[in-house]
Parts: sequence; C-alpha cells; structure tokens
Amino acid sequence: TLAILETGAPLIAVEIDNRLASQLPLTVSEHNPDAELTVLNKDALEVTELPKNPTVLVANLPYNVSVPVLLNLLERFPTLREGVVMVQAEVADRLAAKPNNKDFGVPSLKGAWWADLELAGNISRSVFWPVPNVDSKLVYFKRHEPLGDEEFRKRVFALIDAAFSQRRKMIRSAMSSVLGLHAESLIAAAGIDPTLRGEALDISAYTAIASQNY
Repeated sequence: TLAILETGAPLIAVEIDNRLASQLPLTVSEHNPDAELTVLNKDALEVTELPKNPTVLVANLPYNVSVPVLLNLLERFPTLREGVVMVQAEVADRLAAKPNNKDFGVPSLKGAWWADLELAGNISRSVFWPVPNVDSKLVYFKRHEPLGDEEFRKRVFALIDAAFSQRRKMIRSAMSSVLGLHAESLIAAAGIDPTLRGEALDISAYTAIASQNY
C-alpha cells in the first residue's frame, strides 16, 4: 500500500478486517501524510460502488473467494483497465489457462469475457508469516473491448455453466439444457463442431453460439 501511494496516485483500499481497516490510515499518515487514501471497511464481494472510478487493481485476494471477487470487480467497474492480483497458485493457473488445458474451465472463460489474463510470477510461501500450506501466483489482466451487453453476457455464461456442468460430454449434449432440442444444429450454425467438449472452446466460440437464435 505504501509503495503504491509513493507514486502519487489516489488509492481506494478495500479491507474486510476491522482492525486492519482502522490501522491502515494511521500507518499511512506516519509514512506519507500527504497520500490520498480512502479505506472502505467492506467485503470486496459486496462492493458495488466506489468514491471514484478505479482504473487499476492491485490486490491480494482472499483465496477462498478470489475468483468471485475478481469477476465482481470486473463486472461492476468497467473503468478498471488492468491490474495484478495475487491468488492461490492453482486458481491462477485456472484463470490464465487456454483451451485444451487441464486447468481450463469456468474461471478461465468468465474472466476472458472481460479481459486477457496471463500469469505474471510466482510467490513463494516462505515470504509469508505464518507460512501457509499453499503457494501463490500473480495474475495480470488487461481489459479488452466489450464482447456484448449484460443480457448477452448472461446468455454466454449460461452456455459456459452448462458445458462444464457435464465436462466430459460433447457440447451438443451438455448445452441442450440451454439450447433445447436444436442444440446440435445451432452449434453447427455458429461454425463450431458439436462433438467438441466445452474445454476445447475459447470465449469467441461461446459468443458465436450465444449469437444464434434460440
């Protein structure tokens, strides 16, 4: 936090822990009394508005809810253009995974709806005290142009959820819960092989299927 404030940029810190949220302004005032700091003592999952439009996210995300928090912030704050987050190593691998990779899945695709994500470094567990039982990694994201409006996003996410609720099934079967009896022909009309599995499709393939009339 202190290092970020040294750049002169205004900072909004979201901290759920009451004690830490109370202490942070005191610590900052000792080291950088002119810093522009706003502390929100809130759960990041419940943040729906901020005092200013954020442009960059730097976060150590709670490991048990890291994906929901990141997706919530990307959805709620379209002004967020890029950021770096620290998450559990396995979660980082899933967020940055590409199709036909064992780690590729729902987090990879839903994150890709808003941004391009890539691994940005490893964090040894030895730098923490007490030492945790998990390793950590950094994930960098850069927002890309919108792929559609909110209603279209819901259509795409419904297809993603359907495809991975039955991961080993072909998409013509897995997506039938959303696409109905004409799932195979709708998928084919989008230029996608209906016999593929969900893990073989990137976000553009899901948007192509969601663009069909059903």
